[in-house]
Amino acid sequence: MTIQKKVTTDELSNVLKLLGEKTRLTIMQSVYVQELCVCELVELLDMSQPAISQHLRKLRDAKLVQEKRKGNWIYYKVNHDHPIYHVVEMIINELPSMENELKELEKQNLLCE
Repeated sequence: MTIQKKVTTDELSNVLKLLGEKTRLTIMQSVYVQELCVCELVELLDMSQPAISQHLRKLRDAKLVQEKRKGNWIYYKVNHDHPIYHVVEMIINELPSMENELKELEKQNLLCE
């Protein structure tokens, strides 16, 4: 039997604040489906690279996303090991999937791979 450590009110509040911002929530929705690099998020969200990078920095600092370097690109994905991943997952599952938008990027050959 695994006993899950309870998080503090501050920890949960900070995560909810981060996810309360539409762009960060959309980024989390997207990287929940698959690993993405900044250039893909720029196309997907129609925002500047610096703006996307700022949002990713906040998500990374909160350990909500993980990054992995592949050649010249840094890819981001949801951190499944975050202490309150289950809360993040519940929130994301209440939203429409980003799969169609990501398939459209792939069809337009806008994925970085």
